[in-house]
Amino acid sequence: MFAGEKFRASSLLIQRSRSGDSSVGNRNFIGESRSDHSSLSCINKRFHKLIKTGYLYGLRKHLGITEHWVYLVCDPRGWEAFDPTRQKWMALPKIPCDECFNHADKESLAVGNELLVFGRELFDFAIWKYSSVSRIWTKCDGMNRPRCLFGSGSFGSLAVVAGGSDKNGKILQSAELYDSSTGKWEMLPNMHSPRRLCSGFFMDGKFYVIGGMSGPTASLTCGEEYDLETRKWRKIEGMYPNVNKAAQAPPLVAVVNNQLYAVEYLTNMVKRYDKEKNAWNVLGRLPVRADLSNGWGLAFKACGEQLLVVGGQRGPEGEGIVLNSWRPESGVNNGTLDWKVIGVKENVGVFVYNCAVVGC
Repeated sequence: MFAGEKFRASSLLIQRSRSGDSSVGNRNFIGESRSDHSSLSCINKRFHKLIKTGYLYGLRKHLGITEHWVYLVCDPRGWEAFDPTRQKWMALPKIPCDECFNHADKESLAVGNELLVFGRELFDFAIWKYSSVSRIWTKCDGMNRPRCLFGSGSFGSLAVVAGGSDKNGKILQSAELYDSSTGKWEMLPNMHSPRRLCSGFFMDGKFYVIGGMSGPTASLTCGEEYDLETRKWRKIEGMYPNVNKAAQAPPLVAVVNNQLYAVEYLTNMVKRYDKEKNAWNVLGRLPVRADLSNGWGLAFKACGEQLLVVGGQRGPEGEGIVLNSWRPESGVNNGTLDWKVIGVKENVGVFVYNCAVVGC
């Protein structure tokens, strides 16, 4: 599509979105659900190109239109996407990887409109990325220091991975920045401490990493804050006092409206972090149990302005995965959080292997 045609098409679509004209010819195409894009791309070649090239997603971003979809793996059939608004499940294409990657442990990260899946091939680590625009998997450039069991977080089109272990088991204190607009990795300054089995997140425009272990039995209670502008790390003592053990999952954390929340595995309680006091306050109970498997097999994510818990449940009709959400703005009622079931996936087991939320 030529630049002039792009400008005319974008101007026309923006005018239509603002006019409120519901005629077939002036349909509010920009605001249509992502679930409908496959069907709507058949309207004509111009709309098809606007979707497939990612131009429509750029317009939606410019107008502040964002949909959050949940991507997860809970059985051998592979990745699926869930649209909470439409209550619709969609199977993703199979990753065109080798069998070693297919059966290895994996980690996932949402950044921009991409889903990154980290795993291991026969001789080294590998990364595959799924584009929610083109809906295809492609091989992603590898990190400068390939790793697993790292902490990670994203902010817009940028993501940071920190710590982890290399293929020889060495615990790393290095960190890297990924830019989804270029697909490239950039080394960042080292953290103060090496750590693995840690968790990362962005809050107030800065990247944080908490928890983890610096050795086989050495747990870390400190956190570290990275300022992308000054390119410096700041150590925060006692930021995560819940000591990790080798058998436990990395900290289950999520940030909603720049407020940090975490799950305490042993008590199945949700806590909120007080930035001023560097302390945690108990809010209420999880809708599912995390203590039975030391936090493994459970997802705790931010989904727009909601906290999302994805976990297994056994019932009279069999096993399944249940998605529960809670809006922190709704508050706490007598120590109870008002969790709402927003989705169910039946007959898939009770273990969530990977989960990420993509907003675009």
